[in-house]
Amino acid sequence: MSTPTGFMEYKREIPRDRDPLERVRDWYEFHLHMDEEQLRTQGARCMDCGTPYCHTGIELAGGVSGCPLHNLIPEWNNLVYRGLWREALDRLHKTNNFPEFTGRVCPAPCEGSCTVGLIGEPVAIKTIEQAIVDRGFEEGWIVPQPPQKRTGKRVAVVGSGPAGLAAAAQLNKAGHDVTVYERADRIGGLLTYGIPTMKLDKSIVERRVNLLKAEGIEFITNTEIGRDIPAQKLVEEYDAVVLCGGATKARDIDIEGRQLKGIHMAMDFLNATIKSFLDSGLKDGNYIDAKDKDVIVIGGGDTGTDCVATALRHGCRSVTQFGTHARAPLSRDPVANPWPQFPNVYTLDYAHEEAKALFGEDPRAFSVLTKKFVGDENGHVKELHTVGIERIVDETGRKIYKEIPGTERVWKADLVLIAVGFEGPERTLIEQLGLETDRRSNVKAEYGKYRTNIEKVFAAGDMRRGQSLVVWAINEGREAAREVDRYLMGSTQLP
Repeated sequence: MSTPTGFMEYKREIPRDRDPLERVRDWYEFHLHMDEEQLRTQGARCMDCGTPYCHTGIELAGGVSGCPLHNLIPEWNNLVYRGLWREALDRLHKTNNFPEFTGRVCPAPCEGSCTVGLIGEPVAIKTIEQAIVDRGFEEGWIVPQPPQKRTGKRVAVVGSGPAGLAAAAQLNKAGHDVTVYERADRIGGLLTYGIPTMKLDKSIVERRVNLLKAEGIEFITNTEIGRDIPAQKLVEEYDAVVLCGGATKARDIDIEGRQLKGIHMAMDFLNATIKSFLDSGLKDGNYIDAKDKDVIVIGGGDTGTDCVATALRHGCRSVTQFGTHARAPLSRDPVANPWPQFPNVYTLDYAHEEAKALFGEDPRAFSVLTKKFVGDENGHVKELHTVGIERIVDETGRKIYKEIPGTERVWKADLVLIAVGFEGPERTLIEQLGLETDRRSNVKAEYGKYRTNIEKVFAAGDMRRGQSLVVWAINEGREAAREVDRYLMGSTQLP
């Protein structure tokens, strides 16, 4: 606890963002920073709640409640309030290898289950987390810490996203020789290719990767396991293999006109833009350009939202984001969505704020189903046909979508981006190794154990659980490392 009555005395404050009309003209991070006195005041709002749900990390009603990493939130809030920033950094790193990532891109389920949020606004946990680690780098407190001795055991990690990096960091800390294989030309997985630069500057990813290199981890890029190197070869050459390849098989939509030009998968659009920006500042033109186009994004999740923000920075003529879900209420429903569940309420994400500032309204269209695409004489998409839908419970008790007569509509579109989720991991590596999969096609490995049906092979992150949050990926990477260390050494001191 910081102060007994701080949550009553001080109002929640978070950093201002750069003006939407300014930030859409560049690709830099859009969050501003708070001064130390403001941050200490925010730390003072952490109350003596007895049982802090903020770090529980449990799943309720299909969503996460609290921090899956079990971050020691009340402790470092108190340390920040007292001005003990170095100690706060130590407590933060105790449970989270990469707080500079989660502090920027995590949706903060910890705040949704904050006890102060029962009666008011929750503690600004995410803001304080980022401030702690950013100060750690500024002050030079975060330096390479290679292990004092090596075990002689060799571990291969496939995939360098948050799960792979967390697993590699922990296994290296235990003294094993770790090699990380990445099929892209840069390390980071979705942290590099997937999350736009305005949400997570790639220099921040590179900074952490360089630290891991200095600690002794070997990174190999432009190498896809299962294609460039047979998967079985890794099993033969290493003492253990950890699969953290993500759930990157994008879900498509099979409707009339899908073959038309100008219709692309969202990740192709996002990743090409990110790579072109990193390679040449977009000068090489090797990306799908939305400039002066009417853009439709099909899919109401984070990937679709990132497509909106990216299209705006390209200079699109208009952008609309379709979602099959209904518009959320303005306040938490105490019956359908009680605390400590993550609050399902209407908010404007960063991209929606930008579109509203540019075009005068929220770019989202809720409860919309795309029925068909229509093209012009050159085979290029020119419009979409949609219908309004509502979610009902059928006679068998299933929740289904029902079309609403009279809500048909035609939308103009020059560029369509499909962002309707992911079907699971790609199959090449799975089939080569003969890995068992679950009913959702993810690699089958028990949570907390992470062992697959193949000896020496472990799986973690989205490849095991399906598309999820960065914070879950780090959690699983850390826990998988613990189990690999136990497997190799007979016991483990990893958390």
